Amino acid sequence: MKWRDDADSYGLVSKTLHWGMALLFLWQFGGMLLKLVVGRVPWMGFWVGTHASVGTALLALMLARALWAVGQRRRRPPYHAGTVGRLAALGHGALYLLMFVVPALALLRLFGGGREVRLFGVLLREGGGERVAWMVQPATLLHGVLAWLLLALIAGHVAMVFVHRFGWKDDILRRML
Repeated sequence: MKWRDDADSYGLVSKTLHWGMALLFLWQFGGMLLKLVVGRVPWMGFWVGTHASVGTALLALMLARALWAVGQRRRRPPYHAGTVGRLAALGHGALYLLMFVVPALALLRLFGGGREVRLFGVLLREGGGERVAWMVQPATLLHGVLAWLLLALIAGHVAMVFVHRFGWKDDILRRML
């Protein structure tokens, strides 16, 4: 399998980043949806406890993915011509923007919160520090709302795969499989 993108399909690097992030988003949103349904019961502790670390991994993968996409921009499969292609480009742009902003806001809140910061089991900051309002307030206001907007865009992204496959019969999913 080729590792770089070309005009017909995405390469191994793009596919690995795409599907790896998809699995991590499934973990993140699955955990938050489950927490909404069952509440903060003891067995949810592990799942919720991984949220910051997995979000940090998503941010790192997003940055790698964005850099890779910029480097591959002339090689990648083109969007359809016309309005459909422009809407697809806008949708992907919105996904990329939110995949960066949502975890970045959460990290801002985490480091500004004055509590202990531990990611992947590594202590990055002792607790008992001062709460920094300018870091915490934007994230408190926007992280959750933008995360649910991101989930809606992801759902739309998945829905468009089915529109392409069964409605327009152009099987665009083949590019990413």
